[in-house]
Amino acid sequence: MTPTRDLDELLAIASRLLDGVHDQFVSGVGAPSAVRKGWGDFATEVDLALEKRLTAELFEQTGIEVHGEEFGGPDVGSGLVWVLDPVDGTFNYSAGLPTAGTLLALLDDGVPVLGLTWLPLIGHTYATRAGGPLLVNGIAVPPLEPTDLASSIVGLGALNVNSRGRIPGSFRLDLLAEISKVSSRIRIHGSTGVDLAFTAAGILGGAIVYGRNAWDNAAGVALVRGAGGVVTDLAGNPWTVESESVLAAAPGIHGEILDILNALGDPRASSSGGPQS
Repeated sequence: MTPTRDLDELLAIASRLLDGVHDQFVSGVGAPSAVRKGWGDFATEVDLALEKRLTAELFEQTGIEVHGEEFGGPDVGSGLVWVLDPVDGTFNYSAGLPTAGTLLALLDDGVPVLGLTWLPLIGHTYATRAGGPLLVNGIAVPPLEPTDLASSIVGLGALNVNSRGRIPGSFRLDLLAEISKVSSRIRIHGSTGVDLAFTAAGILGGAIVYGRNAWDNAAGVALVRGAGGVVTDLAGNPWTVESESVLAAAPGIHGEILDILNALGDPRASSSGGPQS
């Protein structure tokens, strides 16, 4: 593992570089699609430009290669590698919603040892190194306290009831319904980075992420861990860079949500109609 003193130095460098692209990020709000990546997914010219810029600057100043969402890079499970999402919440960003930002993590053999989430449109930054603490706008904040689901807001991933795949829409709808029986404060922000950063900061009690990409998840996983939260996949297994989902929450809430997930059963066997045996 990277020595703590080196992590502190690398965190300072990464923070400075993300600060340096603030104006470019803000000025590009509303950028249209430039590259189609699949159904309902695209990249803007800002995504491409920011990834090229930050990839070059990170390598120049740290000597560590970068794996980005748009252009790829080295294996995220081996050695030291930066993982970058230049614009998380691209659809929000293109539409002018402020729930979008830049996500950056440093992985050491697949383990996030640094996590940074910069949300320029609301003026908030979240950062941590392995072992914490969580820094919000550069200031260390107390670790998360145990709390309960009934008094908390929960962030959920995208929902299309007709979607199929690993975690079909019917399962997501059932999960929303079951959580709403305990907490009616459910939010869909359209940004994994926002959900996980807000969970780390205690704004959300928990976040459920259906995606599996390292560039979406690694930074936020580091933040929640650094804040003293609990992070697993939706089955309750410890999160790794190979995990296909994320359940991140404050102590107490994590167990409550996991109980709901366990009652619903295997997502692949889902059909709308409530918990399955």
